[in-house]
Amino acid sequence: MLLDTQDILSERDFRRISDVVHRHCGINLHEGKRELVRARIAKRLRHTGNNNATDYLDSVLADPKGQEFTQLIDCLSTNLTSFFRENGHFQFLSDEFLPELLARKRRAGTNRIRAWSAGCSTGQEPYSLAIELLAGADEGRGWDIRILATDISTHVVRTAELGEYDKTRAESVPPPLRQKYMHATQSNGKTVYHMTPSVRNLVRFAYLNLIEPWPFDGRFDFIFCRNVMIYFDKPTQQTLVNRFWASLEDKGLLFTGHSESLTGVAHKFCYVQPTIYAKQ
Repeated sequence: MLLDTQDILSERDFRRISDVVHRHCGINLHEGKRELVRARIAKRLRHTGNNNATDYLDSVLADPKGQEFTQLIDCLSTNLTSFFRENGHFQFLSDEFLPELLARKRRAGTNRIRAWSAGCSTGQEPYSLAIELLAGADEGRGWDIRILATDISTHVVRTAELGEYDKTRAESVPPPLRQKYMHATQSNGKTVYHMTPSVRNLVRFAYLNLIEPWPFDGRFDFIFCRNVMIYFDKPTQQTLVNRFWASLEDKGLLFTGHSESLTGVAHKFCYVQPTIYAKQ
């Protein structure tokens, strides 16, 4: 039986899935997201062989610890990313922030560098950060570099851990960096690029719901949280931004997406330039 996607999601079902997702992870599935929710619920119905959205939601929402609840959250999460996306951030990192950070670390007698990719999706962002840090810090020699990469989607975290990308995705890596930090293999007649161990070893991937308690208390030198907060309402954004501030070292940076703004959010950050904020 074919599903009619126009009829599968009632107003009541849309409201209750919106409420549950907001409580669970802060994502604001407002009216403008109705068609997205409808299409993705239809996808889960087809996958599970269920023809009734109300029955499906009754079962899934009754078990928030269950596997299908996790699959539903994964399905409703948007995971658009690419290597060196919004390249101005990486240029600022390599040309201005990283040289100053390394000099400051040397003066302080420490070799510890910590970064966080919050909302890492399929891994291109944290691997891009690892490449920048290796390229700017003498390939990591003498430095203790670690990048935490987290996402609420367990599916994309598993994909990111593999460090494997098809030719189309790998093409956004500049050729000299691709040659140095990726290696190509052939699989079923297709080229697959693999991140080298020097890159992969810097990154630790983990599931994390940003609105729940964070299972770490160390501070980061910089945090990338880009195109994540656009899915949150203002109160959730404000709470999250101030938690980021508390999780940064002094003079640390927060990078946000170019479609995001801290306007209307009370915070302690100092403005550096659009979408870059410093803890002073």
